[in-house]
Amino acid sequence: MLHSLRARLALWLLLPLAVLVGLCGWFAHEHAEDAADYVQDHDLLSSAKILADRLIWEDGDVRASVPPSALSLFMSPARDHVYLSVMDAQGQLLAGQQNFPQPPQLTLSGSDNAQWYDALWQGQPIRAVITRRAMYDVAGAREITILVGKTTHSRDNMVQTLWWPTMEYLLWALAVAVLVSATALTLELRPLLRIARQLAGRPAGDVDFHLDSRQLHQELRPLADTVNQFARTIRAQVARQRQFISDAAHQLRTPLAIQAHTLEQALGHTPAELAALSVAQRLAVLQRLQRSNQQLLNVANQLLTLAQAEAGNAAHAAQPPQWVDLRALCLQCLEAMAPAADLKQIDLGWEESQAAAAPADAATRAAGPHVFSLYTSSRLLPELIANLVDNAIRYTPPQGQVTLGLEASADSLLLSVQDNGPGIPAQSRDRVLERFYRLAHDTAGTGLGLAIVQEVAQATGASLQLADAQQRYTPPFGPGLRISVRFVRVAGPG
Repeated sequence: MLHSLRARLALWLLLPLAVLVGLCGWFAHEHAEDAADYVQDHDLLSSAKILADRLIWEDGDVRASVPPSALSLFMSPARDHVYLSVMDAQGQLLAGQQNFPQPPQLTLSGSDNAQWYDALWQGQPIRAVITRRAMYDVAGAREITILVGKTTHSRDNMVQTLWWPTMEYLLWALAVAVLVSATALTLELRPLLRIARQLAGRPAGDVDFHLDSRQLHQELRPLADTVNQFARTIRAQVARQRQFISDAAHQLRTPLAIQAHTLEQALGHTPAELAALSVAQRLAVLQRLQRSNQQLLNVANQLLTLAQAEAGNAAHAAQPPQWVDLRALCLQCLEAMAPAADLKQIDLGWEESQAAAAPADAATRAAGPHVFSLYTSSRLLPELIANLVDNAIRYTPPQGQVTLGLEASADSLLLSVQDNGPGIPAQSRDRVLERFYRLAHDTAGTGLGLAIVQEVAQATGASLQLADAQQRYTPPFGPGLRISVRFVRVAGPG
């Protein structure tokens, strides 16, 4: 297989051209043979007619003489041999060679009453013509057969003379086409090769480049645009990764600094001073270490979940999809989050509903999955639900209300979390989806919860929406917040 674009393009151009040259050469040779055959056959018939005109009655019998004019027609540089034979109806030789070959089947035709044929005479191929003439006299009429044959050397020379110049022109044209195509391909591919050398000469980690598609041909510009788009995507991912590492280091630095400071203070005491510390003081030190350690664990877990969500498109594509009962996951999340809600005396509720167009529960169960099931390859749906509920509980004031809801329709599943907390201003709703961005700093958190929700939603093809709460709770702490995730139903087996 040829891997060279220049060679493949040349083959696409030159192979059909070579076939065309071959066909033209073949047709030219056929024309040359037809012309040579016509000339030779015309000469043979002319000689036969001259012989026929030289037939005379003499002493009551037909006599034939061969004049020089009949033989002069066959003179050629190829030194062809001419053979004549004149016979009467009984086969008696009147002039020329005895036993001259005749056609296998005699079919005289045309106004000249003649027939041309190929034969072998004295070990040489010849072209011959046979014609007949009636001789009339008072004694009656006699039919005379005249045969004239000639070797084919001059005919073959004429074919070569007529055909070879045409073939030379065709071969020269093919050679010029090869030269022109090779030169043209080399010149036209120079912009692409120049861009390849530019890309190859850049450092391995340098993705800050832009290909100027104006110097490329129109057919190659989409390739340059795709490379530029790919470079922009890589630059954005690199910048995002650097920002992520910077933010993660910043988030991890605070609890680590607290732990280091607490340990330095504890280790700075003498044994006597440590023994003199009260139980409350020792407990306070341990609590500070526990809080900072818990913050480290939270950040590490959230970072791991976020990394898994970011790799969702590639990782989930490699996993087989399966039915996931979204209702069961929501109930499990409520059970796990109930202790955290109880600590703040938050009313943690659950709502579910089915639209009129949703499939009947019994019929759906008979087919296999539940009406609240989702056919997906994502394995991070529990993290999405947990982060939504945890975020609502974390920012809702004590004695508030948080409601987790699930609504099924014919083409989608709508998951929502609603609270009566302070809500999020409309101008900040895009920014809260960024990593480590937090509106309230008086509440413990990592700033990664909604970023994880967004990544998981994108990986599953769901849409995410932030809005004010649709209903007012009592007591009213604020406009509240409703976060909705709409999953599109995908047909699964059964």
